[in-house]
Amino acid sequence: MKNAVAAEALSASELIDQRIGELADWRGETLRHIRELIKDADPDVVEEWKWMGTPVWSHDGIICTGESYKATVKLTFAKGASLPDPAKLFNSSLDGNTRRAIDLREGEAINKTAFKALIRAAIAHNSAGKAKPKRAKP
Repeated sequence: MKNAVAAEALSASELIDQRIGELADWRGETLRHIRELIKDADPDVVEEWKWMGTPVWSHDGIICTGESYKATVKLTFAKGASLPDPAKLFNSSLDGNTRRAIDLREGEAINKTAFKALIRAAIAHNSAGKAKPKRAKP
């Protein structure tokens, strides 16, 4: 209970910092690097902490989550099925109607330019969904 109260006092960014520190191996370094790329692509990105310990990056809606597992760091794009992916970064959750994911394993690098373009495409998609439709003139 004490840890839950302490966690509530921390911001989402601080909790993400803490998670990266706890992952004192390639997964922490990978998550740190991905976070840096996301912030480079969108300096206005909002960091959130959801679902009992998942880093989330948002801009007009969820862009992606950053989950860490024993063998992978999984970046799940909430609306990935609607995004262009010419560099074929998505390699997981390919059968879903909405989400797509990128699984990174130890030693794997990500195409920085393509990843930033994917982040920007997710933001554009989210922002387009927030736009108010024009009303027809009577």
